[in-house]
Amino acid sequence: MPRLRDLGYVIGRFAPGPLNAITDVPGVRIGHVTLTEGDRTRTGATVIVPHDGNLFQDKVPAALAVLNGFGKFAGGSQIDELGELETPVILTNTLAVGRAVEALVAHTLAQPGNERVTSVNAVVGETNDSRLNDIRAPRPTVAEMTVALSVAVDGPVAEGCVGAGTGTVAFGLKGGIGTASRQVGAHTLGVLVQANYGGSLRIDGAPVANLVQHDADGSIVIVLATDAPVCDRNLRRLATRCFGGLARTGAALSNGSGDYALAFCTDPGLRRTPERRQGPMPVATMPNDRMSPLFEAAIEATEEAILNALVAATDTTGFDTATARRNQIRALRLLPR
Repeated sequence: MPRLRDLGYVIGRFAPGPLNAITDVPGVRIGHVTLTEGDRTRTGATVIVPHDGNLFQDKVPAALAVLNGFGKFAGGSQIDELGELETPVILTNTLAVGRAVEALVAHTLAQPGNERVTSVNAVVGETNDSRLNDIRAPRPTVAEMTVALSVAVDGPVAEGCVGAGTGTVAFGLKGGIGTASRQVGAHTLGVLVQANYGGSLRIDGAPVANLVQHDADGSIVIVLATDAPVCDRNLRRLATRCFGGLARTGAALSNGSGDYALAFCTDPGLRRTPERRQGPMPVATMPNDRMSPLFEAAIEATEEAILNALVAATDTTGFDTATARRNQIRALRLLPR
């Protein structure tokens, strides 16, 4: 599939990583399960795994930012309270959140070393794909989301109509999964989005010709990973900057939009291991005065990840649950610069 840079567009001033994907951040893995069946099923799940170890035992610093809370982001209150992530993240459709929680709980309890675990903060983000998917059907199932967990890998990330982006719509066009990364000094920052929102599309600051405003309501989930040693307080500040990239794409940021950004740090020195949780934790974290380049990189990567989702998406015909009719969303076609 093409990506934005293939069309001659370069967003921002920071260089991307080798893959221009969230998997440029060491240890991060992505898994998709994509469900395209008959004329009604257009949905799926996307999994983000911060590191290869036992995440419940070796938790990572994390923070959640909410711009408009019209959504069902599971696990957010404990992230706010403790500033850490203890499960992978699943993105899926609105009515599948409960099943995603079940899949994450089962995955966590089954890991060696977790035999005595009795509480799990499963983290699930969602957007509503009912424009193209029969969302009232119980898909993806717990088993299907477990598959997404089992196939998570590093390397290139599939974008567009895959995983949790299979049935999403953005700006009246086919939305989907998109990703991008930035290198900031010795560190890498990566973003993955589930784009399903509306507004007046802009690309690198310019409005798209002959495209009127579409679908003010809708949602987006943004997941940011970095190997920079950032504490949970500054991760919240970093997550908040992702909304700058969202705004640059022309998002309406409407009353009916759920706008969520989750940021986590993969630096092994900041992992909250069982030993470190027993007493004071001396850790070296990035000071406030060095955060600005990361803030700018987060804006750039978010904007490009969203546009990559649109460029990679393809024409999709599905089932509009709200109106009980077939619905076709065309793909974005851009002219190279």
